[in-house]
Amino acid sequence: MTHFRTVFNHVGLCVANRERSRRFYEGLLGFRFWWELEPPDDDTGRLLQLDTPLGVHATYLVRDGFVLELIDYSKHAVHTGPARAMDQVGLTHLSLSVSDLGGMLRLVDSFGGSVVTETVSEQSAMIRDPDGQLIELLSDSWLRALPPRP
Repeated sequence: MTHFRTVFNHVGLCVANRERSRRFYEGLLGFRFWWELEPPDDDTGRLLQLDTPLGVHATYLVRDGFVLELIDYSKHAVHTGPARAMDQVGLTHLSLSVSDLGGMLRLVDSFGGSVVTETVSEQSAMIRDPDGQLIELLSDSWLRALPPRP
């Protein structure tokens, strides 16, 4: 069996408004700005399988070694697809542990997100970012229950 070196790079998230999303992810969830770029349309269009012109702007944010790419378009309209269900194949959510779940939930709306109120318990809750992406928030006590990472 052949083995190739594989290194995690990032998770991409299409956003409708870069500034609004940065305020949410940086201000509420503690991500930090890393870098940004505006790649050329031709190569990017081929990679993303979208018709040009695109005007892609990619903003990279980092949290605990996890890299989140916020993708927005200045020359291409973005659209909202159907709401994703947790049993739909594919990426369902991001998950973060927080030291004060109740305190965090009280701030979500002020950063442009929303709390999925029917999911809230003492230990966990789902929230949505300004574009509707699901984010699971877990109490820090969850970290103590995890087995050691390999």
